[in-house]
Amino acid sequence: MGDTAVREDELRIAAPHRELLDQVLDKWSLSVLNELCERPSRFNALRRAIPGVTQKSLTATLRRLERNGVVQRRVISTRPVSVEYRITTLGKTLRAPVDALIAWADEQLPAIERARIAFDEDEQ
Repeated sequence: MGDTAVREDELRIAAPHRELLDQVLDKWSLSVLNELCERPSRFNALRRAIPGVTQKSLTATLRRLERNGVVQRRVISTRPVSVEYRITTLGKTLRAPVDALIAWADEQLPAIERARIAFDEDEQ
């Protein structure tokens, strides 16, 4: 095999993968998905539930998640008109991989903290 051959078990993160992961696993997206896994929510309820998120950031996050098919936006015919967001079936499939990453982080945090401390001490 030449140098350009790719092993079957080799992890390949192509541009489309990076783009998607950046869009659905960023700080605000994870918080939004966590909230929407529990129940559909209106915009202001999400804003109250996610400390620190700005209106602009939440709007952009919801639009990205909607564009990727992970969140659905539903207009409710009330006076005044309101909008509700809910996680889609596709969005629910993110739960297991995100839970696996969180479990990995929980397990590895002590080693990561030790590495950070050692790095910071070497930098001084």
